[in-house]
Amino acid sequence: MNKIIERFKKYIAVDTRSDSNSETVPSTKGQLKLGKILIEELKELGLENIIQTEKGYIYASLAANIEEEVPTIGFIAHLDTSPDLDGKVLNPKFVDYKGGDIKLNDKYSLTVEEFPELKNLKGQKLITTDGTTLLGADDKAGIAEILTALEYLVENPEIKHGTIKVAFTPDEEIGRGADHFDLESFGADFAYTLDGGPLGELQYENFNAASVSLKIQGKNVHPGTAKNVMVNSIKIAMELDSMLPSAKVPEHTEGYEGFYLLDEIEGNVDQTSLEYIIRDFSLTEFENKKKQMQRIVDFLNKKYENRIEVNIEDSYYNMKEKIKPHFQIVELAKKSMEDLEIEVDIKPIRGGTDGARLSYMGLPTPNLFAGGYNFHGRFEFIPVENMELASKLIVKIAENIVQSSDIDFN
Repeated sequence: MNKIIERFKKYIAVDTRSDSNSETVPSTKGQLKLGKILIEELKELGLENIIQTEKGYIYASLAANIEEEVPTIGFIAHLDTSPDLDGKVLNPKFVDYKGGDIKLNDKYSLTVEEFPELKNLKGQKLITTDGTTLLGADDKAGIAEILTALEYLVENPEIKHGTIKVAFTPDEEIGRGADHFDLESFGADFAYTLDGGPLGELQYENFNAASVSLKIQGKNVHPGTAKNVMVNSIKIAMELDSMLPSAKVPEHTEGYEGFYLLDEIEGNVDQTSLEYIIRDFSLTEFENKKKQMQRIVDFLNKKYENRIEVNIEDSYYNMKEKIKPHFQIVELAKKSMEDLEIEVDIKPIRGGTDGARLSYMGLPTPNLFAGGYNFHGRFEFIPVENMELASKLIVKIAENIVQSSDIDFN
């Protein structure tokens, strides 16, 4: 069996779901279990400076096989999978796809009507779920691709490359992947995350993001004697939400359009809490959205005698501002894809990425495709050909940086 498939099957068999309610780092023990497997593989490949921190971060180096100095490049993937569904995958399906719908089990199918991207994948070998779990291609495909690329470079020393750093991080899915990332231990000048979607994706823009927590204090009395006394916190919450622009929500936006998302609501007459997230690519529009939320709260507090508490916190920012001064690393990835005859699809990430936070920490980190589709659910799948090309892309980037003269971090 293809080595990249062997690796992928081994990794997805370990349940590494992260847990936002956990106070430990990593948030789940399964991530440490997978980390130990990866440590052994890195040792078998003969890598140097192999570290697994107590918080679950893994770092390693592949030594340069050239004497001239070139920038040190890094490749990063994350250990955890989404908390949304069971992350222990023991029964993946391998489909030599000839077209049409793919039956996952008696209840669920991948249909061409719902997932029209299938039309472009005839003749490829697809790995799917059995309909009871997610697949874990986000981001165990990225891990498998990095390890397979390292193995190829070790076994083919005629391919000249500089020092290559790799890192595997915990808890990316719950927004904590960069919290304890040690840039000094990593030691790269720039990096790429292998955490994108379908073949050819290259991303150096992401949302600016903020979280909004609201608590509304009502006044509950017996409904039979409530006239001019009761204040229904649920009704105030509904009024607040109705004052936000109805078209600026995820289900009505795409591309570079930002949004407000009411992510959680819980309450009763006496007290209601709401959780929103705010997203926009434009920093100006991002700030305007936060101000709009605050204006609505101020208006309702005046109307209802200061019954609303609000906390607005920034989560991360658009990495474009930190990538632009080093745009040659985007061009390097683009050229490497073109060398492999991969059609380049440069698009913004309508979400976040460890690369965004790492870029603001001083490590410019665009995002490359891992090759999968429909992440975070039972309909997730990945073509084996995409995984193989992602691994080849890592090798090609390492090879091309030796030949490039316009990347300078000194």
